[in-house]
Amino acid sequence: MALQLKRVYDEPDPADGERILVDRLWPRGLNKQAARLDLWLKDVAPSAELRRWFHHGAERWEEFRIRYRDELRDNPHIAELRRKIAAGPVTLLYAARDRERNHALVLAEFLAGDK
Repeated sequence: MALQLKRVYDEPDPADGERILVDRLWPRGLNKQAARLDLWLKDVAPSAELRRWFHHGAERWEEFRIRYRDELRDNPHIAELRRKIAAGPVTLLYAARDRERNHALVLAEFLAGDK
């Protein structure tokens, strides 16, 4: 699986392949041209309720991972994302500052079949 993660604010690279934003909200301070996206799949992001509950609270990280994976299991848009990944390199873009605890990490684990 040719999948990598990158903050949407990081400089694009030709090795990124298809650049897919996986946030429900548009990143602050970034215009669409600067983002250089190929696709915005906001429907694979955590629900608004889950996003607000987590609010990047480190103490809620493990519970967030469980709840978000539960949402992903029933998400019909995951199939489209899996097809994109199967077709070639894909970079999942996210806006969160925390590179170690964010929904894109959970999404990548889920797509890889990791628990």
